[in-house]
Amino acid sequence: MDHQPKFFENLSGSGKAIGVLTSGGDAQGMNAAVRAVVRMGIYVKAKVYFIYEGYQGMVDGGDNIVEVSWESVSSILQIGGTVIGSARCKAFRTRAGRLQAAYNLVRRGITNLCVIGGDGSLTGANLFREEWSGLLEELAQKGKIDEEAVKKYAYLNIVGMVGSIDNDFCGTDMTIGTDSALHRIIEVVDAIMTTAQSHQRTFVLEVMGRHCGYLALVSALACGADWVFIPEYPPEEGWEDTMCVKLSENRARKKRLNIIIVAEGAIDCHNKPITSEKVKDLVVQRLGFDTRVTILGHVQRGGTPSAFDRILASRMGVEAVLALLEGTPDTPACVVSLSGNQSVRLPLMECVQMTQAVQKAMDEGRFDDAVRLRGRSFENNLNTYKLLSQKKPDAELPKSNFNVAVLNVGAPAAGMNAAVRSAVRVGITEGHKMFAVIDGFEGFAKGKIKEINWGDVGGWTGQGGSILGTKRTLPGKFLEKIAEQMRTNNINALMVIGGFETCDRIKQSASGTKRRVFIIETMGGYCGYLANMGALAAGADAAYIFEEQFDIRELQANVEHLTEKMKTSIQRGLVLRNENCNENYTTDFIYQLYSEEGKGVFDCRKNVLGHMQQGGAPSPFDRNFGTKISAKAMQWISKKLTETYRKGAGKVFANTEDSVCLLGMRRRNLVFQPVTELKKETDFVHRIPMEQWWLKLRPLMKILAKYKTSYDVSDSGQLEHVAMHSPKEAETGAI
Repeated sequence: MDHQPKFFENLSGSGKAIGVLTSGGDAQGMNAAVRAVVRMGIYVKAKVYFIYEGYQGMVDGGDNIVEVSWESVSSILQIGGTVIGSARCKAFRTRAGRLQAAYNLVRRGITNLCVIGGDGSLTGANLFREEWSGLLEELAQKGKIDEEAVKKYAYLNIVGMVGSIDNDFCGTDMTIGTDSALHRIIEVVDAIMTTAQSHQRTFVLEVMGRHCGYLALVSALACGADWVFIPEYPPEEGWEDTMCVKLSENRARKKRLNIIIVAEGAIDCHNKPITSEKVKDLVVQRLGFDTRVTILGHVQRGGTPSAFDRILASRMGVEAVLALLEGTPDTPACVVSLSGNQSVRLPLMECVQMTQAVQKAMDEGRFDDAVRLRGRSFENNLNTYKLLSQKKPDAELPKSNFNVAVLNVGAPAAGMNAAVRSAVRVGITEGHKMFAVIDGFEGFAKGKIKEINWGDVGGWTGQGGSILGTKRTLPGKFLEKIAEQMRTNNINALMVIGGFETCDRIKQSASGTKRRVFIIETMGGYCGYLANMGALAAGADAAYIFEEQFDIRELQANVEHLTEKMKTSIQRGLVLRNENCNENYTTDFIYQLYSEEGKGVFDCRKNVLGHMQQGGAPSPFDRNFGTKISAKAMQWISKKLTETYRKGAGKVFANTEDSVCLLGMRRRNLVFQPVTELKKETDFVHRIPMEQWWLKLRPLMKILAKYKTSYDVSDSGQLEHVAMHSPKEAETGAI
């Protein structure tokens, strides 16, 4: 970007008081948001207050509203739920209750509220803001406050963050807690799959989502479920027959299990409930399959927040404080949202009204509108699920006469198999003959190519590593043999999936022993993304990366910083180091330096995470991202094949710059970028981009660890508007 960086130093919060509360249902990641608000608030010299037990605590006052320090939010980042409590409050729904709440805030000089909750909680906050001046006037008339206080605290700023596992708030791609809830669901599905395969069972899994089907839909995508029921997209008339036929066909293809996912608010096209028990009874009566129901319930709210939720909540918390500092009497209450990989501010009531419009559309049977109102991300999920879940009869498939090959290259990465499954199935839907290449470019050169069908990739989404096999070998020395194989097999297009070719438990261990610092080495080559984002998610004290050079003076300053920290009640430290950040300042060197300099104050441990980072089952995000990005890539390939095919010659002439593209997320959209363009933006020696978007988040980690630093807020501060997108926009976009 060509903008001049704008830093937050001129937004000093001196004299300002911020109250933070959590309200409504709890969600994993709320504590990370609370921590970020407290530490960012203190960092900019504002007073920050906990408001315990949500609006009830605001009404009751007393010990429920307490000024907090930096140390107050230590060790809460990894805890689920909310440490400051949440309670339903009938009193706050009355003017008398809000009058008492206003009095309790004014007594402490609090005129900035950060509310973390669902749409009901945020709507209540907005009403409170609108009534604020009237409430103060009434308090003055009753003699509870003087006229000077009325003038001094004349307006109330409100900034919201949505904490809801259902992802049921319009205007944001993700709400705090959703990713963690998906982790819980997928853990259960993966466990169920092993027992179901052993016994040839059908499992009906009921997940949360009374008004929103996001959890059910993404879970279905992430595990390749046979059928999903969600409130926004009820099945057509006669769905019972269609579903039973599909389940029977899958069994006939030797598939040993069936997974059906039901959102708790699922309905049919007449707005009648579809329950998990109803689905189970139908399968048993019609097909006689051994069928079990599992209702996940509050398990989905439990457990530690995922790395994604910690980072999301931390970013939102910092942005919320900046929004409060910039607030004026004319600024509407806003909500901090996520669009692509960016934090944005949106008018709170616009988001609430659109969220309410979704329910209205469902009540009136306008289900296409309901899906569109949910936003690009939701619609993209639904379209991808429909595309991949059911194979059309061969007679209904188009015939393109194109052959498309899929291969994996580079190091194995979780989500690769989900991407291959998606590519194969979308390719077949587009009418292509699909081929799998075994063992990357090396296997390609040796002719390890085989046709792959719809059923061959069943059950691939949840498997880690690369089922096709992958090698780090670059194609350079095999080019002639690869070209020969492409001619022999008449390959018209190639889809390449690959690369450029545990901190919690450690912190828990540190908590049990006083004054201990852990030095952790992460993978990533010369790219510091894992170290930096891992540090943000784990609340680390420092992260050493190649992209930001450091010297012995910075290492010494970090040791001194930790020594000072150990004098407080926070007596543990965490330092991350990217494997190739510096050839001389190795993990051993840093460990020995910290051990020597910390003698008598703290002791050290080190851990090299190594290849365990590549292992294990893919996360819900990786499964979902791999599936959707691969489907989009295959549709792009189909379009290019059609555009470049010359009937007369019977060949594809694809020799333009944009015939070889990389698909990835840029800011808010998925973008196909010609590889020739990427050459100008790439550091080939270190195999990383010259500019990394996530480096802008690096100051957040330092601020939240109490270092003085500058934070570029050029992308912040612009209040945007919420608009219902057109169907076409869903294709450009959001994850």
